Amino acid sequence: MDKKKNISMAVIKRLPKYHRYLMDLMKNDVDRISSKELSEKIGFTASQIRQDLNCFGDFGQQGYGYNVSELYEQICNILGLTKIYKTVIIGAGNIGQAIANYTRFEKIGFKLEAIFDINPKLIGIKIRDIEIKDIDYLNNYLKENSIDIGVICVPNNNAQKVCDILLKNKVKGIWNFAPVDLITPEDIKIENVHLSDSLLTLTCLLNDID
Repeated sequence: MDKKKNISMAVIKRLPKYHRYLMDLMKNDVDRISSKELSEKIGFTASQIRQDLNCFGDFGQQGYGYNVSELYEQICNILGLTKIYKTVIIGAGNIGQAIANYTRFEKIGFKLEAIFDINPKLIGIKIRDIEIKDIDYLNNYLKENSIDIGVICVPNNNAQKVCDILLKNKVKGIWNFAPVDLITPEDIKIENVHLSDSLLTLTCLLNDID
């Protein structure tokens, strides 16, 4: 795990794509693949693939390529998908509900434990058998339950307050969908998903700026 600290964020952000494509190869009963063949499928150069994977060890064999199932398992290990992550969602609007209903997260190890919201019209409603709780109970819930990841899906004016509650209760990972940059200590792992930023990147590309 110490070695991972020296890996660039660019490499880390490419790992989920390796994971996804290798899983598809396994579903199609592909046993082995060369870096060149993987390059044609995934869109990275063969050299880039070899460099990325060499950051974590020597997975391939010259003249043979990569054993797909073994490489998939190694990527799962690197991504930390060998354990269960207890997760809560704060904000049960459209984005929060979409995440709660996305069953693939549970298949790869993210166990949704609770959902919270401030809207009295949503409190008590169940999403996949999980009842939406009043956000006033969030602090006490976190005190009584060990949670690994907090998913923030609230408006930006409430996001920092929610983040502070998560931090106070030792939640170490935050997946932030609020359109605001949160203030967190350096040891807290946070992934910001700004949907509007992604959309504006697309409009920029549509206008031939690249």
